Amino acid sequence: MDQQTLSLLVVGATFALYIGIAIWARAGSTSEFYVAGRGINPIANGMATAADWMSAASFISMAGLIAFLGFTGGAYLMGWTGGYVLMALLLAPYLRKFGKFTVPEFIGDRYYSKAARIIAVISLIVMSVTYVIGQMRGVGIAFSNILEVPLATGLIAGMAVVFIYAVLGGMKGITYTQIAQYVIMIFAYTVPAIFIAINLTGNPLPQLGLGSTLQGTDTFLLEALDQTMVDLGFHAYTEVGGMSLMNMFLLTLALMIGTAGLPHVIIRFFTVPRVRDARKSAGWALVFIGILYTTAPAVGAMAIWNLVNTVHPGEIGTEEGHLAHADRPAWMERWEQTGLLEFEDKNGDGVIQYYNDSDEEFAETAEEDYGWEGSEIVTLDRDIMVLANPEIAGLPGWVIALVAAGGIAAALSTAAGLLLAISSAISHDLLKGVFTPRISEKNELLAGRIAMAVAILFAGYLGLNPPGFAAEVVALAFGLAAASLFPTLMMGIFMKKMNKEGAIAGMLVGLGTTLLYIFTYKGWLFFSGTAMLPDNPDGWLLGVNPTGFGAIGAVFNFIAAYIVMKLTREPPKDIQDLVESVRVPRTEG
Repeated sequence: MDQQTLSLLVVGATFALYIGIAIWARAGSTSEFYVAGRGINPIANGMATAADWMSAASFISMAGLIAFLGFTGGAYLMGWTGGYVLMALLLAPYLRKFGKFTVPEFIGDRYYSKAARIIAVISLIVMSVTYVIGQMRGVGIAFSNILEVPLATGLIAGMAVVFIYAVLGGMKGITYTQIAQYVIMIFAYTVPAIFIAINLTGNPLPQLGLGSTLQGTDTFLLEALDQTMVDLGFHAYTEVGGMSLMNMFLLTLALMIGTAGLPHVIIRFFTVPRVRDARKSAGWALVFIGILYTTAPAVGAMAIWNLVNTVHPGEIGTEEGHLAHADRPAWMERWEQTGLLEFEDKNGDGVIQYYNDSDEEFAETAEEDYGWEGSEIVTLDRDIMVLANPEIAGLPGWVIALVAAGGIAAALSTAAGLLLAISSAISHDLLKGVFTPRISEKNELLAGRIAMAVAILFAGYLGLNPPGFAAEVVALAFGLAAASLFPTLMMGIFMKKMNKEGAIAGMLVGLGTTLLYIFTYKGWLFFSGTAMLPDNPDGWLLGVNPTGFGAIGAVFNFIAAYIVMKLTREPPKDIQDLVESVRVPRTEG
């Protein structure tokens, strides 16, 4: 059986499972559609939360970024995991105790204002659509590899699958689907990592293999990787590179507080019966998340090591040190068909050179010493590294198929959660909560499903023309959540005198400044060709990367809210009492 057939069979079986679960657990009421009837077991909810949160950015893109950024890529690990702890401790239990369906509903009631609720909906939609772009790109990459078709075709196939099971199931169906997706995802991530760790270091635990010596040598993997990358003109793998320390700090902070403000994850804590179950869910989710996140650094390091040693199998500059283009392995040919990997024989020698030709000094030396005229891997999409990793390492076909299924599961699980958040924001918060309070339950569900379909189409288009790699696009979404929703939620819980005027001003300033900064460099509404300034360190204001600007936007939000609060009236006493009661523990909760 060839690899494509095997992959299609494995992925097809997982789709049948997802769609079957969606039909079996089809939502029949608004409570089941939005919060799964508040009847999900904490352990099951923890698993579903982990799948919801660990998106294509975590499964497909994060290790790819770490592979190319090295130590600096740790910002993604620290930001996302640290942010989850913030969410679990500071937000989830209190919002569950408040007892509403959605985050905008909490903001609207806490700040006694329909205007605040509308702005929260706008913030949620902007953030969620940006986030979905990254997921749709991940789905498209995985499908294009399996079907051996261009990215556009793979993306359309993925959009169709997302539409079927997300629109059918609502939160109830999505929850049980995400439990199945987590199991598939974690096996797909850890099994090849174990195989590769054994092959390279003899250690079956990837986390320990990362710090072990290479098989048959006294040289540590990271030490050898450092030297190899330096020999090719890149920065040492274990040193800061690819972004400044300031941007690494801002990115970590933006991802951290952005994670804590993610509505599609927060809403998961509304699906359990009691407040203490929300805390238990958070704990279990962190355990399930930790399995993948402690494995990712090893996957990234081993992926770039295997790639470089495939292209340069011997001493650089010698005949044995280069891969002939005609002898490139089958996995390279398959990825070339997707357009995500591309070669160009610049010096006409028939072999492939891969090095850092953007370093002018090294490029000049390479030309003089070796006759190189530029790196000949002209396109190497970072998002393919995890999916290609088992092929690069020569693992069995069933492992390759399992990784493909896991990558699709990761993208679909988060895409479904985000689409539900968009759907509930439009149908429940805008239509029922503001414009048509008397809308029937049937029409509310219909409106929610239509909103999902529109969001899928928009995100699908931008998934084909994204403003960056999947993890970078997701980082932009986290920055928007950090600048708009996180400060407002925190002040709503821990500052009983924060009023509606302050909250509205803070959200507008935080969201507005962050969107303006991102669109300036990434293009208006992320459409290519509309950026006003070059998206590079020379063009960035004070050198601040757009992916980390959300941390600054959050500071603007807090400052604007506090100043306006001081200049306007206090909230009504019943609102202050409500805030106080949300923070007081209850023995029955």
